[in-house]
Amino acid sequence: MNDRTLRVVAALVGLVFVSSCSESPDARSEVVIYTSVDEIFARPIAARFETETGIRVLLVPDTEETKSTGLLNRLIAERARPQADVFWSGDPVRAAILKSRGISEPYQSPQAEDLPTLYSDADGHWTGFSARARVLIYNTDLVPEREQPTSVMDLVDPRFRDRSAIANPLFGTTSMHAAALFQVLGPERAREFFERFIENGGTIVSSNGEVRRRVAAGDFAIGITDTDDFNVALLEGRPVRAVYPDQDGMGTLVIPNAAVLIAGAPNPAAGRRFIDFVLRPETEQALAESEAAQIPLRPSVPAPERVARLSEIRAMSVNYTTLGDELEDLSAGFLADWVARNSE
Repeated sequence: MNDRTLRVVAALVGLVFVSSCSESPDARSEVVIYTSVDEIFARPIAARFETETGIRVLLVPDTEETKSTGLLNRLIAERARPQADVFWSGDPVRAAILKSRGISEPYQSPQAEDLPTLYSDADGHWTGFSARARVLIYNTDLVPEREQPTSVMDLVDPRFRDRSAIANPLFGTTSMHAAALFQVLGPERAREFFERFIENGGTIVSSNGEVRRRVAAGDFAIGITDTDDFNVALLEGRPVRAVYPDQDGMGTLVIPNAAVLIAGAPNPAAGRRFIDFVLRPETEQALAESEAAQIPLRPSVPAPERVARLSEIRAMSVNYTTLGDELEDLSAGFLADWVARNSE
């Protein structure tokens, strides 16, 4: 074996030794992520994190029908003995509820420095990134262009009598939207909207995905859902279009993701690393380019043409921090009663 070969072998042995010493802690560690984001979109992000860090991700998704609420209740039940390290929420309302219950822990990620503070908790209990928006979806075979909806209030318009749908407002982003309407319109006008929806023959269905499927199938002319659901229908070639509602009025509800560090988490260091990872511009870009078609909160992040820029949307002015308490009150009061009286 010549001198050059000996030097190469020595270098490789040294590299293996250094790598094993530096990577073994991550290789033995794991992080538990509860997420209400659709698993098909969250799983690839988690896989990239595993590849880059060597930290194993145990991803626990929510169901479509109990989106956000199921995992929220689980986190509340586990408060004394937390099982999750991070809650990757599809909306900030559940994150705000965790903060009010003392279940989250503040963490100011260095990756959040260029994210707009409007969409994050001022105390660092949750950080917003990569958003969806609530849109009106309509079937172009059933709704002529001149009759396309422009406002959430079109759901109670007589021209769409017996032809409109919304998801159960006790779950998912529809629950957040309901709370936002109560905040923006005021309790009296918001209650009137929900009652008029039923009087106009509107139908409550199980989920936003069900709204998308049934509008696309022609069971309903219009409905309200999220931009990711609309994009799926578009990719499937369905006869649908979407409208960002109330651009001349109260605006469209923008719903950022929220990254939450759980207080007393079993793997807090790994949890912080995961939060740093999902808050990177690369994650916003990946979610924008996926079928989720999410809206980057950073103006600098490139996105496909089909994805609207945040600057192009008149956003509804809501207080994301206080929506959590308002939603809890509504879910135990008016909304629970309204759903019980009017569900299929």
